Amino acid sequence: MRRVRPGAAASRGGASPALDSTRAGGHPSRAAGEERALTSVAAGDTYEGEAPADLPRLWHVTLSVSGEEAPLKEVRRGLEQLAHDHPFLLTSRYANDHAEIRYWEEARDLHDAAAVALRLWGEHRQTAKLPPWEIVGLEVIDRETYHQRIAEGYGPLPATPVGVHPF
Repeated sequence: MRRVRPGAAASRGGASPALDSTRAGGHPSRAAGEERALTSVAAGDTYEGEAPADLPRLWHVTLSVSGEEAPLKEVRRGLEQLAHDHPFLLTSRYANDHAEIRYWEEARDLHDAAAVALRLWGEHRQTAKLPPWEIVGLEVIDRETYHQRIAEGYGPLPATPVGVHPF
């Protein structure tokens, strides 16, 4: 993937004509005011010699939502419905104005796991009758990092007891 600043020339075949000439020392020269093209690595791209990232991995997701106060019974019922519809949910904690959902997601990479997590609340608001809260926090960590944090005595405690519980 190649990104170019607005106004900068981009070409697939090679450098722009302004970059063809070089200064002493081998550094490309640019015309005054011309901006340099930026490049980046797309999600899922691999470097030479790196194993392909096509195999799914497990990601621990913590999704935090918050908003206007709602009756506790309705919040609990909505989270229980979400857990019923999606049994992958480990645990949910809630109060009348915020909630936290923790679960394991199987995905190719962090980008995919985060994308699924960011859609979870909005896509199931109506079917599970969840409060109209917004996502205010998201943490996605790989399985190894999760277990390392637990072993070192910090990070989120293992999700027990499983289920929907008040804070």
